[in-house]
Amino acid sequence: MKFFPIFFCLLFGGALFAQQQAANLHKEAIVIDLHNDVLSESIIKGKDITKPLTNGHTDFPRLREGGVDVQFFSVWCDGTVVKPFEYANRQIDALYKLVEQHADQITLAKNVDDIYKGLQQGKIVAMLGVEGGHMIENRLENLDSLYQRGVRYLTLTWNNSTDWASSAADERKGKHGGLTDFGKQVVKRMNALGMVVDLSHVGEQTVDDVLKITDKPVFVSHSDVYSINPHHRNLKDKQIKAIAKNGGVIGVNFYADFLDPTFRRKVSGLYARYVRSQDSVVLSIDKKYRLLPKQAKQQLAPPLSLVVDHINYLVQLAGIDHVGIGADFDGMDATPAELDDVSAYPHLTGALIACGYTDEMIKKILGGNVLRVLRAQNQ
Repeated sequence: MKFFPIFFCLLFGGALFAQQQAANLHKEAIVIDLHNDVLSESIIKGKDITKPLTNGHTDFPRLREGGVDVQFFSVWCDGTVVKPFEYANRQIDALYKLVEQHADQITLAKNVDDIYKGLQQGKIVAMLGVEGGHMIENRLENLDSLYQRGVRYLTLTWNNSTDWASSAADERKGKHGGLTDFGKQVVKRMNALGMVVDLSHVGEQTVDDVLKITDKPVFVSHSDVYSINPHHRNLKDKQIKAIAKNGGVIGVNFYADFLDPTFRRKVSGLYARYVRSQDSVVLSIDKKYRLLPKQAKQQLAPPLSLVVDHINYLVQLAGIDHVGIGADFDGMDATPAELDDVSAYPHLTGALIACGYTDEMIKKILGGNVLRVLRAQNQ
């Protein structure tokens, strides 16, 4: 199948598909988002996501509106928290409490059979992923415990490296290392348990080391394409091809800084215009963005077409079986136009139809490929 540049798709696509067609296909698909940070950002803080929220990206009404069938909730901390394993369990406890109190609306799945059961009951299906291997505190028994509690993927690092795996952020600073002998034990133990190894955030050497030893398909839960935007969190062509060979799935991230190669330059320019022309303290791009007025932030939203550009690139290089969605909602500030929260997923389906993707291909991207990887963990 030939794919045209996204500007062509959107220019000619609008007349080629009806909004109802996109809505019907979206409803037929099993929509799975691999990464959402609302657990650490809202649920553990006591916010009631069963009702409409005026801030953030996620709540039950918007999940329903967006047709999100399966939401992976990220268990996260920044690597500086004391007793991170205990903190991880506090977050899991918070999700368990939510599921228990609203069992008529949401259920926790630990396998593909659980997913289908929950969908048949008309419920939102929750799954758990841990973002950062530091949360196992260098103990395999803690990894086992997290699996028993329902965690089905572990991101080996966050921006900070663990003692046993180097992160992309640290490798960019010259701190290479890949997997240590203990890191290899972690990967092997995850394979044995049926927990997916997640390679978002990890460095190139760690990716190489994992793919040499894992005997199960991996996730890259929330990353984008380096050739489109050379950000250290994105995947280079060599990595994309290797992940496809492994049978893994790459979840496309919606964060503007990972999508748009001009984002940082534009943020700094608008910051100088609207906030202060010169900084006495050097601020991160995220901090600068948060200080911008609303009208400036609106100028920075990448178009939906750029998300589809990343998807197109991955499909052409890796194949249709290796692309998914890992939006990173509630873990980012700057979202694309038309994809500003979890209610907006049908817009993506419509854009993929406009680009000529078949129904079968779109269903794979929206969730079918993730289901395949989950099934493969226990085979």
